[in-house]
Amino acid sequence: MLTNRRTIAIEWGDCDPAGVVYYPRYFAYFSACMDALFERGGLPREMRENKYQILGTPMVDARARFIAPLRYGETAVIESCVTEFRKSSFQVRHKLYKGKDLAVEAFETRVWAVRSAADPKKMEGRPIPLDVIKRFSKP
Repeated sequence: MLTNRRTIAIEWGDCDPAGVVYYPRYFAYFSACMDALFERGGLPREMRENKYQILGTPMVDARARFIAPLRYGETAVIESCVTEFRKSSFQVRHKLYKGKDLAVEAFETRVWAVRSAADPKKMEGRPIPLDVIKRFSKP
């Protein structure tokens, strides 16, 4: 299974007044990590848009389990992988480590979305191409 690891430094702007990461910031980290995972699989954003005509991969479901807080000045490693492909959606798991300890585990469901043929102002899910799925089964 293709996995990407990314190291992040916790900055003051990520934190609440107590110096603890404000929970919505985790989802910003995870979104960036999902893009990095696709890049690692040889599918940078521009290629996804041009070759597959997708508008993006909007999140339709998310959940997270917060185990330990992260604070200003600390460093964390986020490990991301696709755990499941469905017809037009996929699930991404993110594990955020503080040292060797798991601090946050999150899951996102995202949709392979294109511009709607019926209404170009809207998006709709399309089947995920098999060649995209195959890229994620490699170690």
